[in-house]
Amino acid sequence: MNSPKKTSQSKRGNTLILKFALGVTLPLLLCLLWTIDFSNLQSFSEYLGASSIQGNTTEARVAKILGKVPLIDGHNDLAYFIRWAHSNRVNLENFTRPFEEGTLGGEVDIYRLRQGRSGGAFWSAFSDCPTEALATTEAAIDVIHRIHARYADTFERPNNSSDALNIFQSGRFISPLAVEGLHLIGDSYTKLRSYHSSGVRLMTLTHNCHNSYADSAQVQLPDGTLGPSQPHWRGVSEAGRGIVREINRLGIIVDLSHTSADTMRAVLGGGNRDDHASEHWEGSLSPPVFSHSNAFGLCPHPRNIPDDVLHLLKKRDGVAMITFSPDFVSCEWPTGHPIEGKLPQRVDANLTIPQVVRHMRYIGDMIGYDHVGIGSDFDGVPFVLEGLEDVSKYPSLIAEMLRQGISDEVAKKIVGGNLLRVWKKTDEVAAQMQAEGVMPAEDSLPRLDDPWK
Repeated sequence: MNSPKKTSQSKRGNTLILKFALGVTLPLLLCLLWTIDFSNLQSFSEYLGASSIQGNTTEARVAKILGKVPLIDGHNDLAYFIRWAHSNRVNLENFTRPFEEGTLGGEVDIYRLRQGRSGGAFWSAFSDCPTEALATTEAAIDVIHRIHARYADTFERPNNSSDALNIFQSGRFISPLAVEGLHLIGDSYTKLRSYHSSGVRLMTLTHNCHNSYADSAQVQLPDGTLGPSQPHWRGVSEAGRGIVREINRLGIIVDLSHTSADTMRAVLGGGNRDDHASEHWEGSLSPPVFSHSNAFGLCPHPRNIPDDVLHLLKKRDGVAMITFSPDFVSCEWPTGHPIEGKLPQRVDANLTIPQVVRHMRYIGDMIGYDHVGIGSDFDGVPFVLEGLEDVSKYPSLIAEMLRQGISDEVAKKIVGGNLLRVWKKTDEVAAQMQAEGVMPAEDSLPRLDDPWK
């Protein structure tokens, strides 16, 4: 135990030491603070918290998301724009300079892709139904190849999903090709395999016409406008089942955008409308995607995905990639119910970024966010949405996703993680089929007359 006298002396000593320390250090601290320039800060507290606030801004979160996972757009129509605006002539300065500098017109060029932190896209080769379909499709593939060759340090075509990640990590754009509609294969397995050899890794089963394999959602009317289709195959034809199997064997992603609801259900294992139990077809062996479609529950357009189909999509582990195409973002029936032979009317007042995100949330809340992606349809839309004018605006979309409560981790899945999962599974199904000895499907051609007779 300490004596009272010794304790009192100790306290007085500690007090003297504290006064001396304050007398020396306080003036030094004031001098140090005097040297700090606070002229550009709103408050001293802002200065103290600047580093932590900066890392939590929406902009910083978006940058981190797009730096970790490639944003892969499921559908980009640059090749169609080049044919329309430049007649496929991409070596002239009136194309190359604006393509490099961000002034090309349309919605896509190198500069704006960089500004938008794009990770890549499925570059679509497309031709209207059915005139000169093969020639124009091959020309579209050729123009994409020539752009990739000229800008080899910017674009690279992957063979598979593993290549895609390596390309992203190298700083180049992931650049597989897509073909939009089986009317573009000329009823030929040979042409399908040729497209695969050319870098096609996604095949849309129909466009705005029925074909030999499947029914489309809408068709061109005699006056040149589009209207809802009437069933032809009531889903997928026998030939269609064979072509889907070959698409699976090749390792091409099956795309159900533009198909009728019956076709969607059949390919997702739900059966054709008139199937008997003994005729039931299991559908695609690999997970299908919708490369550029929205939720029918928010916009009742036949190009969008009905709720029951969304549940089938979940069972098959597929992805619905939300599009910015105005007619599919916001629409309604003025009378409150469908009108036979007509399409719903677009609601221009609701063509906004928040409405695009509502489609994501509608699908994500219904079947899970593992089944949501992005498929803009840039350079293929009649006009663009305010705030989503071109590929430089991808970050604005991600920011709105975060504002509506989608987490950073879920956003990573939506921008590219989910599509990469489907792509990987597609590769695995193809490898398994080939390992099991599934042979390439063969065309049945008429025999030639004996040339030596």
